Amino acid sequence: MKRIFPFLFIGFIVIYSCDFFAKYPGYSKSKSKIYYKLLAIGEDTAKANIGDYITVDIAYRTIKDSLFFYGRRIIQIPEPQFQGSVENCFLMMAEGDSTSFIISADNFFEKTLGTSLPQFIAKNSDMKVDIKMIDFRSEEQYKKEKEEFLKWIEDFGEYEQMVLKRFIEEEDIEVEPVEGGFYYLPVTEGLGKKVEFGDLVTVHYEGKFLNGKYFDSTRKRNMPLEFVYGTEWQVIEGLEKGIGMMREGERAVFIFPSNFAFGEKGSTTGIIPPFTSVVFDVEIVKVVDKSKIEEEAKKELTNVES
Repeated sequence: MKRIFPFLFIGFIVIYSCDFFAKYPGYSKSKSKIYYKLLAIGEDTAKANIGDYITVDIAYRTIKDSLFFYGRRIIQIPEPQFQGSVENCFLMMAEGDSTSFIISADNFFEKTLGTSLPQFIAKNSDMKVDIKMIDFRSEEQYKKEKEEFLKWIEDFGEYEQMVLKRFIEEEDIEVEPVEGGFYYLPVTEGLGKKVEFGDLVTVHYEGKFLNGKYFDSTRKRNMPLEFVYGTEWQVIEGLEKGIGMMREGERAVFIFPSNFAFGEKGSTTGIIPPFTSVVFDVEIVKVVDKSKIEEEAKKELTNVES
């Protein structure tokens, strides 16, 4: 019996460990309690540091792989406020790395973003964060580049105003701008629900320069954008405000000066130059009330627990 007990104990430890790590097959666990899976390794080995400015392609997904955000962002890495934060994810990566992380959804939304958990994510659940580290610069390098850049483009603001004024006149646009400067031109009336904070919104949009050239189109990709309205980092400020003025089924054209679009820096992808006014053709395909999303999340949680 004395000989059997150690083997039974070791067997229990092995079974328990396998069951624990089988929670997320293919993922390893870091010291900061983050599950991670390397998708690609860059040529550089130096990791980003606190205070660095990083350029990343970042995607947020539910634990079941439903994508609810994707975009390129420039972020200064702050001191991590807790173990398992998204800042810890950034600090694990080198330039060129692509990694999939699993973190607490509650902590990400409530502690990092300072907002409530979206209705389509169950309480006390995890989420996936897929990150590709494009590059990173020290705070000193970033500020130096920014100063040089602003000196180069300081005259662009006045030029943009002149170009936008000429466009409005040539297109015979007679409506007054709203919200301090952008134009809202309804095309098709919407008879459905008005968009409100917390609603799950499905949107088709086409972005163009004033000369009519497209720079983005969900229609051409046949991939409408779906996101929780009011969640940070989803769309540019102009679209955030414009979509909030619309109803399900509505289609409208918006003309955004750069201060409502990509600003004095332009887009992080380099496609949109600094101080560039843009036109967005927007259609609200579907609006799901936040209360219905909450009900579905509760049902999903109940099914998981059962």
